[in-house]
Amino acid sequence: MATARDKTMTNKKKIVLLPGDGIGPEIMRAAVRVLKGCAAEFGHEFDFAEFPFGGCAIDATGVPLPAETLAACKAADAILLGAVGGPKWDAVPLTKRPESGLLGLRKALGLYINLRPIDLHASLMGLSPLRADRASDVHIDFVRELAGDIYFGKHHVEADPSGERATDEAVYTTAEVERVAKYAFARAESRKGKLASVDKANVLTTSQLWRRTVTRMAADHPNVKVEHLYVDNAAMQLVLAPAQFDVILTSNMFGDILTDLGAALAGSIGLIPSMSCGPGPSLYEPIHGSAPTLAGKDVANPVGMILSAALMLRESFGMKHEAEWIESAVDRVFASGVRTPDTVEPGTTKVGCIEFGERLMAEMTKASKREHTGA
Repeated sequence: MATARDKTMTNKKKIVLLPGDGIGPEIMRAAVRVLKGCAAEFGHEFDFAEFPFGGCAIDATGVPLPAETLAACKAADAILLGAVGGPKWDAVPLTKRPESGLLGLRKALGLYINLRPIDLHASLMGLSPLRADRASDVHIDFVRELAGDIYFGKHHVEADPSGERATDEAVYTTAEVERVAKYAFARAESRKGKLASVDKANVLTTSQLWRRTVTRMAADHPNVKVEHLYVDNAAMQLVLAPAQFDVILTSNMFGDILTDLGAALAGSIGLIPSMSCGPGPSLYEPIHGSAPTLAGKDVANPVGMILSAALMLRESFGMKHEAEWIESAVDRVFASGVRTPDTVEPGTTKVGCIEFGERLMAEMTKASKREHTGA
């Protein structure tokens, strides 16, 4: 492991922080504290700049994605996002709600790939609803297309004899499927060489295009074993035998749903990080929502946010050792029996968001001292 004493040059990075709504600011504080500890340990310089985004931005500026926030994101080396949304803004029109700011940011930055790693921590196996034999050796990389599908199609409501008629349009082009599949194939080649492509090609024309495109591209990747699954079967297989999967490639809506199922297998949605990437700066966020009923109570799980920060270090900055330093410390804290309310089990110690962060920092410091002293 590299340490501060090994560093020969400072790595300076500009990180934009979008704490957002609900528990977002609380978990963001925990992640930033960890990143500051990482910078001090490894001799890096992280420049943090915080901007309004989501519901809090609506309250402050009238829009979920202010121009100043977008400009800062475009100029950043990477972006950390907490969470957006809440019932406070439910009455706001669909195109102006906090979530529309997230869709707008993805579109403006060209974020068409969403990576969601689902890893079942050995010390948290008791949380998984799976039997022990099914929960072992589950390490799945979900690659979700992020810029197309029904989320970005036309939405229309019109009068109908029965009352109203609502339409949501799903659209994909060959090029859109190709670019996300290219990333998924590369990911599979760097792992176990297995790729499961999930669609609904028996009933959807967009899925038929998806399957044709992935099948054609598979010929250029002979070292990757490709399997096609309908989304309903994929959901069943994730419960029956999740260890069979390595990399799962799927569309925007199917990926949104299946990764929440994957998070449930891990025991809590609060544990799962994600990366959204494209040609510009990448965005990192936990996959959970803003949980407004938990906000301000010091009960949120910061692990998904902290692991998103570690994912940022690895994927955007090439800081593999730094990411492993954080991730291994998280595992050791869990193994010691320290848990947030959503991961507590009999015989473990329940702590809040703040104390979990403090215990994690202490464990990271211990690891640093062991490295320096050779103990």
